[in-house]
Amino acid sequence: MSLFRNFINVGLLTTGSRVLGFVRDALVAAVLGTGPAADAYLAAFRFPNLFRRLFAEGAFNTAFIPLFAKAIEQEGMEPARLWAARIMSWLVAVVLVVTVFAEIAMPWVLAPFVPGFLNDPAKYELTVLLTRICFPYLMCMSLMAAYAAILNGLGKFSAAAFAPILLNIVMIAFMAPLVLWPNTDVQTAIWIAIGTIAGGIAQLALVYAAIRRAGFVPRLHWPKFDADVKRFWILAIPAVIAGGITQVNIFVGTIIASSADSAIAYLYYADRLYQLPLGIIGIAIGTVLLPELSRHLKGGRAKEADAAQNQSLLLSMFLSMPAATALIALSVPIVRVLFQRGAFSGIDTLETANTLIWFSAGLPAYVLIRVLQPGFFAREDTRTPTAFAGISVVINIVFSLALFPFLAHVGIAIATSVAAWANAALLAIWLGRRGHFRLASSEWRRHFLIIAISVAMAAMLWGLAIPLAPFFAVDAPLIVQLLALGGLVTLGLAVYFGLAHVSGAQRLDLVLNRLRRRGSKG
Repeated sequence: MSLFRNFINVGLLTTGSRVLGFVRDALVAAVLGTGPAADAYLAAFRFPNLFRRLFAEGAFNTAFIPLFAKAIEQEGMEPARLWAARIMSWLVAVVLVVTVFAEIAMPWVLAPFVPGFLNDPAKYELTVLLTRICFPYLMCMSLMAAYAAILNGLGKFSAAAFAPILLNIVMIAFMAPLVLWPNTDVQTAIWIAIGTIAGGIAQLALVYAAIRRAGFVPRLHWPKFDADVKRFWILAIPAVIAGGITQVNIFVGTIIASSADSAIAYLYYADRLYQLPLGIIGIAIGTVLLPELSRHLKGGRAKEADAAQNQSLLLSMFLSMPAATALIALSVPIVRVLFQRGAFSGIDTLETANTLIWFSAGLPAYVLIRVLQPGFFAREDTRTPTAFAGISVVINIVFSLALFPFLAHVGIAIATSVAAWANAALLAIWLGRRGHFRLASSEWRRHFLIIAISVAMAAMLWGLAIPLAPFFAVDAPLIVQLLALGGLVTLGLAVYFGLAHVSGAQRLDLVLNRLRRRGSKG
């Protein structure tokens, strides 16, 4: 199946996951709002998620897939399965040690990550309790990421892409009764944390079933250190930073924001909104591109690898640029329609919308990072992206500390976007210097057209949102708000794709023909 069609499949499943994620977050906002219990739960949920994205998704996938592809290409399927079992045994051992240590030492481990909570003992104790409940989620997700990496390396993407949908379904099922039978904030937060663990177990069960159907279950054993394991960790340790740089930057913001009331909640809700296009575009392309590049490079097909990278770059910009400009133009209506109800107030809407604007300004950069990093990882180079990741973190910390006293949570969003653009620029420049990234003049023209059309579309949406403001009012029926917002989004999509087709930035008939042609071959 082609790169393009795999991206469409993963993107559609990711879209379903993100839509259900919005339903989940809307329920969290309705039952917890932005008070101390909300800050405690969101900080608790983010803590194991940081480790998940670093150890499981970032480091593991980055180091595992190129080596797994090499094992398949050069040795065959059964040796590749035995290799995967040796690596997974080490992953489980490391995550188990981290989990046990964190559960025992949580009151001390958590303090540096939420220093602002220490001034409120009740809030900090609740955060410790919720984090202890949520932290075993890391083990579930680590195993799930390992099985997903194997499936992706085999060219099977659907099961792993569907797993987050199941997580959201389970969490929604846990929270739905709280809407009808409200409880105290503390009890509500504890119940949601338990639902998080239940969702993690469900995800793991789903992906394990898929790996069994593929006949590729690695048998875990006592971890032993050999040359293959050494090579894996040489690649994985730098990738702990490089693969999870977006989460590192956001978590730095969480640490700084913990000193201001509701700042973590504003950052979380804004982050969830721009994560929708990032997930559909950046994560989907990154998930599909790394195995694709690895197979081409291990097979000596350098031209095909360059073509896949440039195709992914154009597709990612074609989709992420209008998403970013639309989120900026419609930030207030989007937040109001999705979140403003129950404990989520009008002030919360404005503060979250302002944060969303600046997160969205960095959205294309986040997507670029997802497209450009595989160019290093597939060549078994994790050190260069790690160095750039370190520079990006320093930039984020400096800007966050400088802007937070004046702009609070909005300053953190600005710093995060500036750091992302710096990282993306360094990756592009370095790949170009090595001869692994070049664009023809016609491709540059298409990218500039995409930017111009996206800005024009966003200006139209911003202008139309003003007279439609009454339809987004809090007292308007929810169905009216949704229809008004949906109508604006649909119009924006029609205008953008129409202009892109007419201008030649992206001919839609060629895209559809390619999809149909590849689909008939797949």
